[in-house]
Amino acid sequence: MAKLMLVEDDERLASLVSEYLTQNGHEVSIEGRGDRAVDRILAERPDLVVLDVMLPGEDGLSICRRVRPRFPNPILMLTARGEELDQLLGLELGADDYVAKPVSPRLLLARIKALLRRGAMTESDRVIIGSLVVDRAAREARVADVLVDLTSAEFDLLWALSQKPGHPFTREALLLDLRGIEWDGIDRSMDVRVSQLRRKLASFEGHAGRIKTVRGVGYQLVPDSP
Repeated sequence: MAKLMLVEDDERLASLVSEYLTQNGHEVSIEGRGDRAVDRILAERPDLVVLDVMLPGEDGLSICRRVRPRFPNPILMLTARGEELDQLLGLELGADDYVAKPVSPRLLLARIKALLRRGAMTESDRVIIGSLVVDRAAREARVADVLVDLTSAEFDLLWALSQKPGHPFTREALLLDLRGIEWDGIDRSMDVRVSQLRRKLASFEGHAGRIKTVRGVGYQLVPDSP
């Protein structure tokens, strides 16, 4: 059983989703106001937060930005259908995934399971590429023993790329592996994550070109120091 927090002001939707998630074995708490959400998330430390963007008191993007530095667990955002700007901003602010409204409880449960499954990995797998060390058991990456400040989603992307250094991964393959969805030709979430990860690695000397764009194919992790 996972402890979930649903931050949603639509009482009917919150009740429907909560009931469905509870029936599927999870413990669910509901918060209807954005201006109370930050304190509750940090105090209760749920295993995962489902966070709506449009909330009274404080919007979900602001909540995500404020809690992310102190809350390591997954954040799944609910966005209005077609609101790509909200989706991309959410990812940039540290959200791990998003689901567009009107939300299907079954789809939401599938995304929650995927995020919880990745967070529960305990294998001692470790990949070492020059001074870059990616540790799946600790879910962290270090360069010359200095911690790289990554969100959960950024770590998952780095781990996926590190499995085959020098091998180009398509956007379609990464989306299917990390989010469980097929690319619709429009979704830019993977590009955002790659850009964020590339920027963070580039802050370390010798790693500015660690992630390479392979034109017409996708992305690859460069095996040797650029």
